[in-house]
Amino acid sequence: MKKNLLSLFFIAMACAATAQSVKKTRIKSPNVIYIYADDLGYGDLSCYGATKIQTPNLDRLAANGIRFTDGHCTSATCTPSRYALMTGEYPWRKKGTGILPGDAALIIPTDRTTLPNLFQKAGYQTGIVGKWHLGLGETVTKDWNGEIKPGPNEVGFNYSFIFPATADRVPTVFLENHKVVALEANDPIAVDYTKKVGDDPTGKDHPELLKMQSSPGQGHNQTIVNGIGRIGYMSGGKMARWVDEEVSTTFLANAQSFIEKNQKQPFFLYFALTEPHVPRMPATRFKGKSGLGLRGDAILQLDWTVGEIMKQLRLLGIEKNTMVIFTSDNGPVLDDGYQDEAVTKQNGHLPAGVLRGGKYSALEGGTRVPFIVSWPGQIKPQISPALLSQMDLIASFSSLIGQPIPKGDAPDSENLIAALLGKTVKGRSSFVEQGGPLSVIKEGWKYISPSEGAPYMKDVGIESGNLPTAQLYNLKEDLSEKNNLADRYPERVKELAELLEEIRQKK
Repeated sequence: MKKNLLSLFFIAMACAATAQSVKKTRIKSPNVIYIYADDLGYGDLSCYGATKIQTPNLDRLAANGIRFTDGHCTSATCTPSRYALMTGEYPWRKKGTGILPGDAALIIPTDRTTLPNLFQKAGYQTGIVGKWHLGLGETVTKDWNGEIKPGPNEVGFNYSFIFPATADRVPTVFLENHKVVALEANDPIAVDYTKKVGDDPTGKDHPELLKMQSSPGQGHNQTIVNGIGRIGYMSGGKMARWVDEEVSTTFLANAQSFIEKNQKQPFFLYFALTEPHVPRMPATRFKGKSGLGLRGDAILQLDWTVGEIMKQLRLLGIEKNTMVIFTSDNGPVLDDGYQDEAVTKQNGHLPAGVLRGGKYSALEGGTRVPFIVSWPGQIKPQISPALLSQMDLIASFSSLIGQPIPKGDAPDSENLIAALLGKTVKGRSSFVEQGGPLSVIKEGWKYISPSEGAPYMKDVGIESGNLPTAQLYNLKEDLSEKNNLADRYPERVKELAELLEEIRQKK
């Protein structure tokens, strides 16, 4: 009897040890949800100082985690920032990483480490839901009516539900894995960015059909879909074309489905929102609610969407084992293709907050964006001044989940997992920003290289940061970049110019 009791005791101890080991493993390998807003500025959230709009769900996420005040995308436009996120490489190192048309070929390498396949190799289920804008297929010419690859699935995602580029570019369809959703065989899709295809009316020829007028000179006046002029020409696929007001909730439903399906195993979800990018056409329930026009309404929809994801994590009981990262692909823009009252109903709202510039700009408003990290029970609520970039996630997660990166891959990514977990406020020692001219930051000093471009972009109403002479700012004392100190500190200018060139020459 004593022998049996002793055996049961050791079995119980072994089971407890195994359970504890599993618990430790799960804590070290949390689910990760990366939520990427589109054109959201540093000052667009109430937790970052906005007073004309309230974002309670994101405020709650920030209050329960880390709100970074010096978090960056690499570039002041979307495609290059997304390239850097996926590859851990500065996008200006690779030709062809500028803003892509909707028919572009895939620019993410399929034979190198990417953020999703890092998780995939570590045993995670990986998924992308939302905007892609990194190209599809091997060439510009592709058959939209068959299997379209390579794409997200070939660079590390087990599951993908995307639209190809942006909401203002054709084709205006969803792709699930390799195929267009709801495409009918007798209504094939054709796409062309150089000449008109099919009989669909264009915004240029039939402005009377538009429910949202295009801004003059910005190119959003080609094929009309849902009463909105797009960039590029498209024919066919009538049943497959999305309804703009339903895009966001369609993405949300697919993200929630992925989470529910994979709740009992480690997963990585890249949830790429479309808000507040143009055309801003939120669901009816949000229209007119912000008082800031459709752009403000789209931000309310974005905030609600994040709240729905957080609610699901709580209901499934996986909130404490899920790290959520929220940020944006570049700075804000108000007038970017459509006359949607973003300018006329700005109402004192400052999308970039105290920062100068915005989307397309070399100034801080171009790349300094909201950056929030939450992991209940593992991260203590705090505000962090650590300098970090989305490009650093590959090296950081490599450390967290114990998955090494082969030599030569993710060359510009730095392991900042201690900063992301709130264990230190030390971030990068230097960082290069891309927004027209390249800039470099080191120890709070920012150098913008000389450029001959126009200092003000009239079509979008944003300062570009271009000057024919060097610019130097002390961001610790002058976050708004009002005082150019280049003439006062020529040695600092020389030091940073040399540093920028050294980083540029790095292989």
